[in-house]
Amino acid sequence: MGVFNLQRRLTAEFLGTALLVATVVGSGIMAVNLSRDVGLQLLGNTIPTGAMLVVLISILGPISGAHFNPAVTLVFLARREIGLAASLFYVAAQIMGGIAGTIIAHVMFDLPIIEWSEKVRTGGPQWFADLIATFGLVATILGGVRFQPSGVPWLVALYITAAYWFTASTSFANPAVAIARSLTNTFSGINPANLPGFIIAQLIGAFVAWVCISWLIEPKTQQK
Repeated sequence: MGVFNLQRRLTAEFLGTALLVATVVGSGIMAVNLSRDVGLQLLGNTIPTGAMLVVLISILGPISGAHFNPAVTLVFLARREIGLAASLFYVAAQIMGGIAGTIIAHVMFDLPIIEWSEKVRTGGPQWFADLIATFGLVATILGGVRFQPSGVPWLVALYITAAYWFTASTSFANPAVAIARSLTNTFSGINPANLPGFIIAQLIGAFVAWVCISWLIEPKTQQK
């Protein structure tokens, strides 16, 4: 990552987040167009998202680290693997990329450019589910970077694919994606009023994962 300047890294973060959100929103729209079965709709949303994550992390990871997620960037800031100024630029690029992704999906499916979501997703169980989703995502990334760096694209993609189904929130696990999904009144949308609870839960989950997994995988002394 050190051979790429900040401009290229930010472009990679913007592009990656945009394509990720375009996949999440676009596959959700396509799934609803093709089936009335909610289970099949979720499956049609899950598989493309997991597949796209493999591609994006593989091709953009060597450039920017492929965070595509403010919670992940803040964890790497806490680990002192990215500077404060760069991390703020990363977060801005991710949020703008996510919004661009929603717009891309809407244009492809001939929907209004921006359409505030009316889908209510709120309450303690939903927030707790997204805390767990984000905890698991950050744990997967940190563990993967530590023990299986070449496998990180697949590890993250497989985790998100699973988390779509085992979490009550269908695993947002990403503040930038959550913000972008508030701008689409489609299958993957979330009412903007419900964002604060999700974003707070995601940041808490990321922080807890950082503390827990750092202790677990990086002991300061080796036991005899």
